[in-house]
Amino acid sequence: MATHKSAEKRARQAKRRSSRNTNLKSALRTFEKKVRVAYDRKDAAAAFEALKKFASEFDKAASKGIVHARKAARKIGRLSKLVQSLK
Repeated sequence: MATHKSAEKRARQAKRRSSRNTNLKSALRTFEKKVRVAYDRKDAAAAFEALKKFASEFDKAASKGIVHARKAARKIGRLSKLVQSLK
């Protein structure tokens, strides 16, 4: 339990940031799921659109430090390869 004013503030900030990061990570998983669902349905157009949105959001999260930059690159690369196989 924080006993100093500055420690209490840090605890509040950490709680707020943790909540924000959790929500953003959940949204990223949803974007990934949309790509995979479109791929499973063999819907190339929807898969490409979903991939575009997924890549944009994942890069944004990586630039903010929510996910590691290399993890973002790896995920985007793997999903791109998957979606390209629909052509």
